[in-house]
Amino acid sequence: MSSPTGTDDGAEAPEGGAIVYDLASGCTADDVDVGSRYRATVNGVVDYGVFVDLSDAVSGLVHDSNLQGSYEEGDQLVVELGEVRSDGDMSFEEVDVTEFETEHVAHGTAADVDGLADATGDTVVVEGQVVQIKQTGGPTIFQVRDGTGVVPCAAFEEAGVRAHPDVEIDDIVRVSGRAEERNGGVQVEVDALTRLDGEAADAVEATLDDALEAAAEPADIEPLVEWPAFEKLWEDLREVATELRKTVLEGRPIRMRHHADGDGLCASVPLQVALERFIADHYEDGDAPQHLLKRLPSKAPYYEMEDVTRDLNFALEDRTRHGQKLPMVLMLDNGSTEEDTPAYRNLRHYDIPVVVVDHHHPDPEAVEPLITEHVNPYLHDEDYRITTGMMCVELARMIAPDLSEELQHVPAVAGLSDRSEGEAMPDYLALAEEQGYDEGDLRDIGEALDYATHWLRYSSGEQLITDVLNVDCDDRQRHTELVDQLAQKAERDVDQQLDAAMEHVEHERLDNGAHLYQIDVENHAYRFTYPAPGKTTGEIHDAKVAETGDPVITIGYGPDFAVLRSDGVRLDIPQYVTELTEEVDGGGVSGGGHLVVGSIKFVKGMRGEVIDALVEKMADAEIDEELASSTALPDDV
Repeated sequence: MSSPTGTDDGAEAPEGGAIVYDLASGCTADDVDVGSRYRATVNGVVDYGVFVDLSDAVSGLVHDSNLQGSYEEGDQLVVELGEVRSDGDMSFEEVDVTEFETEHVAHGTAADVDGLADATGDTVVVEGQVVQIKQTGGPTIFQVRDGTGVVPCAAFEEAGVRAHPDVEIDDIVRVSGRAEERNGGVQVEVDALTRLDGEAADAVEATLDDALEAAAEPADIEPLVEWPAFEKLWEDLREVATELRKTVLEGRPIRMRHHADGDGLCASVPLQVALERFIADHYEDGDAPQHLLKRLPSKAPYYEMEDVTRDLNFALEDRTRHGQKLPMVLMLDNGSTEEDTPAYRNLRHYDIPVVVVDHHHPDPEAVEPLITEHVNPYLHDEDYRITTGMMCVELARMIAPDLSEELQHVPAVAGLSDRSEGEAMPDYLALAEEQGYDEGDLRDIGEALDYATHWLRYSSGEQLITDVLNVDCDDRQRHTELVDQLAQKAERDVDQQLDAAMEHVEHERLDNGAHLYQIDVENHAYRFTYPAPGKTTGEIHDAKVAETGDPVITIGYGPDFAVLRSDGVRLDIPQYVTELTEEVDGGGVSGGGHLVVGSIKFVKGMRGEVIDALVEKMADAEIDEELASSTALPDDV
C-alpha cells in the first residue's frame, strides 16, 4: 500500500499540528492507511451514525459512538481511518484537530516525465510547472515541465471549454491521470489538476530550478579544430548554448532569423537540427519541435522593420491561439549593427529577448543595451574570418553533441562561402575531406545554397536546404545530385549575367591608385533573376581583381541602393554610412556590413550626391598591400 501522499515518501506531521489528507476524486482504497486522518463529506445520515465519502471510490461509516457532533448531508469533518474489514468496509472516527496542515493526495504513482513511456496505461502523478496552455476544440492541453522533461496533459470539460480556468502559465501544479501514447509520445489524460501554492509550490519550484540549471548546461566538447583566435569566443558560445537550452526547457519558442546566404545557412541549419533534437529529447509531444522553433531567412544584412513586424504579429497570434509564451529572437549572421536597433526597440515593448551570433562589424554600444547575449569576433579583436557558420556549428554541437560527425564539413562550406582565409581554413578543409568532400565539392555546396535560397526568397525551404547542406539528410546520393544540378544552374546564370553586364561597367582610377568600377545593376543587368544585385556586383568585382591584380573597388548601384566590394583598400563602410548620414542632407543614408564589403540605401533622388560623396571617401582610403595580394573578402551582403 502506498502512503497517503500517493508517493513512496511518508509525510511528517508539522510541529504542533497534524497532517490531514484531502483525497482526489479518483483515489481508491490503495491510497489510504489505517491511522491517517482525512477530510470527509457526509453523504448520508442514519440512526447509528453517518456515512462519509473521502473520494468517489472511498467511503465508510462513522458510528455514532465515534461522533463528536451532529451532521447533515453535505457537511464536512475530519476523520481517522480506524479499520478496514475483510470485506473492504471501512470504519472511521471523528477527530478534533485545531492545528493541522492539509495535504492533497493525487491518485496514481508518482512519475517523472522521462519515465512515462514505461508507464503507459497506468495512473500517474506529475508535479511541475505549466509552460503552455492550448485550448483545442476538445480538451485543454496543459504542457507541464518537471525536472526531466515536458508532457502534454489533456483536461476535459465540455468540448472547446477551458478546463481549470484558475490555472495559468508558470503556475506550479500537481496532475494525476492516465498515461497514454499520443502523437509519437506520451500524454496524460487528466483526472485531477491542482494548482499548488505556499510551501508545496516552493518545494517543487526549487527542484525544478535545480534541474533546469543542470539540463541547460552545454555538452562538454572540444572544438573541431585548434584555433587560438576561436578560443576567445568559446565561453561566449557556451553562454548562448546555455540560454538556448534553458529557453527550450522553459517552453519559450525560438524564432531564428538568419542572413539568407551561404554562411547564414551554415549557421542556422545545424543549429536548427540540434535544437529540434534537443526539443524532441525533452518533450513528449511529437509536434513540439515544429511548434517551438521557426527558421526564417532575412534578405537584408540587418533586421528589417518588415521582418520584425511579421515576427511580432506571428508571436502575438501564437500566444492568443496556442497559449505559447512570447518567443526568443535568435539572430544569426546578422543583428550586430545600429541598423538593427529600431527593430529591437519594437521587440522590447513586449520584453522579447534577443540573442545575436554574428561576424559583421558591430556597433556594440548601440545594440547591447537591447539584447541578451552577443557573440562576435570583433568584440575579441578578431574579424570576419571567423564566420558565423563556424561559430554555430560549435554551438550546435554544445546542444546536440551526437551531431558532430554530421557537421564536420559545414565550417569549411561556411568559410569558402564567406571567403574566409582564417588560419584554421586548412584544418576545416581537412575535416571535410575526411567526410569525402574536396574543395570543389564544398564550393559547389556553397553555390547551390546561394542559388536555392535566392529562389526560396522568404521561405526557409526546410528539406531542400538540409539536403543541399547534407545535414540531417538520409541520402548522400540525393544530396550529391541535387548540389550538382543547382551549382550548374548557378554557374550558367552567373555567366549569362556577366555576358550582359560587363560591357556597361565604368572604370576610373582613384587618387590613391585603386581601380574603381561602377555599374548600374538596375538598367544594365538582368532583374528579378539569379544572381541578385549583390551577387552580380561581387562576380564583376572578382573578375576585375583577377584581371588587374591591383587594388579594386566595385560599386553596383540601383535607384536607391548601392552594393560595395573592395580588395586591397582599407575601407570602413560602417563609418562611411555614419558620416554620409550627417553630411548629405536629405540623403536618407543607411546600411552597413563588413569594413570592406557592404551595402547602403538612400533616397532615390539623392543617388548622385550620395555616390559622389562615397567615392571621395574611398579615394582617400589607404592602400593595403597585404590585402591587395588576396581576394579573401566576404561575399555575404
